[in-house]
Amino acid sequence: MRKSGKKKLRSGFTTGACAAAAAKAATQLLLNGRKPSSIEIPFPDKKRVLFAIHQCSLANQAATCSVIKDAGDDPDVTNGAEIVAQVHFSDTASRKEQQQIEICGGKGVGTVSKPGLAPAVGGPAINPVPQKMIRTAVAEALSQAPNASPGLIVVTISVPKGEELAEKTLNKRLGIIGGLSILGTTGIVRPVSADAWTATISASMGVAREAHLAEIVLSTGRTSEKAVQNQLSLPEEAYAMMGDYLEFSLREAAQHKFTHIHLAGMWAKILKAAMKIPQTHVRNGALEAGQAIHFLAGLGVNPAVCAKLDGSNTAREIYQRLVEHNQLPIIKKVCMKAKEYAEEISHQSVSVYLVDSNMQVVEKV
Repeated sequence: MRKSGKKKLRSGFTTGACAAAAAKAATQLLLNGRKPSSIEIPFPDKKRVLFAIHQCSLANQAATCSVIKDAGDDPDVTNGAEIVAQVHFSDTASRKEQQQIEICGGKGVGTVSKPGLAPAVGGPAINPVPQKMIRTAVAEALSQAPNASPGLIVVTISVPKGEELAEKTLNKRLGIIGGLSILGTTGIVRPVSADAWTATISASMGVAREAHLAEIVLSTGRTSEKAVQNQLSLPEEAYAMMGDYLEFSLREAAQHKFTHIHLAGMWAKILKAAMKIPQTHVRNGALEAGQAIHFLAGLGVNPAVCAKLDGSNTAREIYQRLVEHNQLPIIKKVCMKAKEYAEEISHQSVSVYLVDSNMQVVEKV
């Protein structure tokens, strides 16, 4: 039997998991003065994971440890980033009867500036699950040091290159300024992480609703988004980059009770929506040219033109041949079918914008 040549993609760890590991290591260092080379922490699913510690230092009654993020085979902008935790006891510790853990954001961790996200406005962009993982990991270290004084222990998470890396994300649009978000719901990053995409989509919509917007713009990429920005007079918060998660985004828009959805995409994505393919990436909904041509025939493309579409290798080539043979009414019908599908899923009114590679809206229905 021939073995598949397809390489199995390797999972990695979230920034939240790395922050928790660094925080536990720093707590241990603060309590016993020994620099750990590795640290084990619990994950939300009760599994335990061992992390290598990159750097440790102890100075001025504060311990600092770091972990290098390994995102596995996921194309994550934070892969290889250093996640740092500094731990110290507060001066107010003597006034505390019970051990308390305060989590702060340091350099390279963003600050939340708009409502609609899980962390509070004005606080660090450290999501609830990472916060819980950090508290659990630090509490575990404290429990192993029974002579630790009760009081307030302060954990400051930082990412030295976080502000630079954040420029490659949608954080600014979401209202996260000055750095990265500390994310994760499971501690695990799975390759081409759906969780990261869908969490960003949901967060974008939450911010839009908190800004009292009734309309949302869903685009499949930056080209389609920029094209509709030139036509719509909507604030920045109205734009949600949905990528390939079409059906998820439509349902999420309905959950957030937007009264109108603007759906923008290039031909291949709009054609897949018309054909009711719920995710528009090839890995989840491969589009066979023959299947697409059969669909177009059902919309009224005559057999002679269908014959001229045969041999097309891509959706883009099909589009080019339709334009060459003056099949603009068929292109409009495809957009109408995409609109019908979007309205069927979202139960809201939808406008569809077909965008070309020159960043122009060539059809709107």
